[in-house]
Parts: sequence; C-alpha cells; structure tokens
Amino acid sequence: MDSYVTTEEASAERERLILERLPQVRLIARRIHERLPDSISLDDLISTGIIGLIAAVDRFDPSRNVKLCTYAEHKIRGAILDSLRGLGWASRDQRRRSKLIEAAISHAEQKLGRAATEEEIAAELHLDLEEYREWLLDVRGVTLRSLDYGFEREDGRNLLEMVADSEENWPSRLIEASELEKLLAGAIEKMPAVERTVLSLYYQEELTLREIAQVMKFHFSRISQLKSQAVLRLRAYLEKRWPVERGR
Repeated sequence: MDSYVTTEEASAERERLILERLPQVRLIARRIHERLPDSISLDDLISTGIIGLIAAVDRFDPSRNVKLCTYAEHKIRGAILDSLRGLGWASRDQRRRSKLIEAAISHAEQKLGRAATEEEIAAELHLDLEEYREWLLDVRGVTLRSLDYGFEREDGRNLLEMVADSEENWPSRLIEASELEKLLAGAIEKMPAVERTVLSLYYQEELTLREIAQVMKFHFSRISQLKSQAVLRLRAYLEKRWPVERGR
C-alpha cells in the first residue's frame, strides 16, 4: 500500500488535531483569566491560546517522545502569558507586594523552623490579617509565572522547561528534573493541609479556582488567597534551595 500522505489528508489531520485540543485552550485560558483583572477579556485569551495551539500542532515532533497534549499546553500557556506580559497589566506595586510576601514567608519560616501561619506572615509584614489577605488577592495574577510557567528566574531560566524541549533526555536534564521534583515534594509536604489540597485540586485534578471553591465550600476569594500564598510559599522555598548556577 502506498504510504504517501496527500496534502489534503495532511490538512485534514492538522484540522482534526486543532479541533481536538480546543477544550484544552479554553481550560487553560479560564484558569489564567480567573486570576486577572476584569478588564482582561477571556475571549482574547482564548484567541491567543488558539494561536499557541496551532503553533504546537505545526511544530510537534512525535520522535521527541513528548505527548502532543503536554507540548500543546506549554505552547498555549506560553502564548497567553507572553501576551499578558506585553500588556504590562501587573503594576509595579503588585510585583513589589509579591516580593515582600515571598520574603516574609521565607524569613518567618526560617525563624520558626516550620510552615508559617497566615497570622505570622502578616506580622512579618506589619499588617493585620485582613490587610494581608487583601495583598494576596492583589498579587494573585503576579504569581502566574511562578508555578504555571515554570519558576522563571531573574536570569530568564525556566526550570520546568527542562523537560519540555528537545534536550529532555539529556542525563543532566533528567537529574535536574528529579532534584526539582524532590524539592517540590518536600516543600508541599511541609505546607498547611488546606494549601496542599488547593494545589492538588488545581494542578493534579486540573480544577479551576471556582470549581475548587465549590468542592471545598469556601468563597472564591478565599481559594484565590490560599493559592497565591501556597505558590509564594513554594517559590520562597525553592529560591533558597535551587541555585542559579545549576543548569546547562
């Protein structure tokens, strides 16, 4: 049998793959959108995500032993987050608050030798609990690139990209990925149970924050606060234990 694939067949297969992955675009866009100001359009995020999906389908190489679903998610998120970065929607004050919270968590936990409570973190910032929780809501979008897009560092390195590109089978990359996984597991084990639950439902079960709020019977804003705090807690933990000098 002739294995030659016609242009029409290739085009039909491309269209099928794109249509098959559209729900993935909508899910990723929804999860990002719920942590952004109301002025950001969900439809715009979906449109940008579709561009990322098309790029993923066109560039996908199955010989690299990476599933299309995984590769597409990386490209979809990248396209959406790059477009948001171009908008510059996060203010300098929001970024400053994010850094202050991260530093407060790190300092409090270093003194206490355990996971700091919300009250203890607020005290480090010289805020009352309600003010601190308002800060968590304010910075919820600033943490988008912390876990969702790979703990991007000041030098531009993206730790989770280590396992998403053509070098994924390099021994050095596999060792780094294994070490990072152990660090994350250790950090998550030490955090409060309610934050572990939120992260598990969000990253493993792939629920949106609104869906998590329904499952846990909390208000949406409370789930958003808990997720922001959990991500900043993980980020503070990793910043101390993942030297910039590691890598290529």
